[in-house]
Amino acid sequence: MSTPQQSSEAHLLPLIVEPETLNDHLDDPELLIIDVPKDPGSYARGHVPGAVFLECRRLMRGEAPVPSEVPDIDTLSAMLSELGLTRDTHVVAYDDEGGGFAARLLWTLELIGHRRYSYLNGGITAWRAEGLPQETEPTKPTPTDYRAEILNPEARITCDEIKERLGEADFAVWDARSPAEYNGEKGQNKHLGHIPGAVNMEWTNAMDPERDLRIRGYAELITELDAMGITQDMEIATHCQGHHRSAFTWLVGRALGFNIRGYAGSWGEWGNRDDTPIET
Repeated sequence: MSTPQQSSEAHLLPLIVEPETLNDHLDDPELLIIDVPKDPGSYARGHVPGAVFLECRRLMRGEAPVPSEVPDIDTLSAMLSELGLTRDTHVVAYDDEGGGFAARLLWTLELIGHRRYSYLNGGITAWRAEGLPQETEPTKPTPTDYRAEILNPEARITCDEIKERLGEADFAVWDARSPAEYNGEKGQNKHLGHIPGAVNMEWTNAMDPERDLRIRGYAELITELDAMGITQDMEIATHCQGHHRSAFTWLVGRALGFNIRGYAGSWGEWGNRDDTPIET
């Protein structure tokens, strides 16, 4: 039997790390910085020194019936080994869009019990705005033999679990899609609309465009979410179309101290099944 590869709880950096702080730790041998851009060309135009590139689509299974589900364990193990992950690695993830794909990687790490990770607040947008050093030559990682296991299944919530808990006072659904998707005015799924009782705060509303896409002030976000019906004493499920945008709201929820779980299937599953309740 293999030894579970769960990370040490000793964190090198906070969950949300500022560009200046990361810049001070670039030479730390325990650090693995991963760039997960929406636009692959962003990495070539300039990335954090030493950052390795991860193609964002590799974070999802990509196959029917739920393409946005987590890749199988063998695929995950191969991907993380290619990146050079070890049990003691502290991962810092970022992207070029404000956190969606970076957060999807961090949620995946949480699912497999690798809890030594951080998000670069504002991603490459904030890094560049601070005038910090960049590289254009790709960084070649040193491969490892990382064997992933689902050690923290509570990071994920399933369609059936959400169906069972709908209407419970201590349960909430955070829909990170656009208002048009939420209201059933837009979408490519068999059924349009939203999960009954779901609260809609679009993922980009948690970003501060005046601060280069950093996460908005925590107190302000907590107050706003509380007014919408999402509070710190609830269990929260968050979703979008394919748990990319909602990976960021999961990360924000973690930063705010919420008990929050990611629905990997998201509306791509919920809106294409015939046994899921829907409101418009």
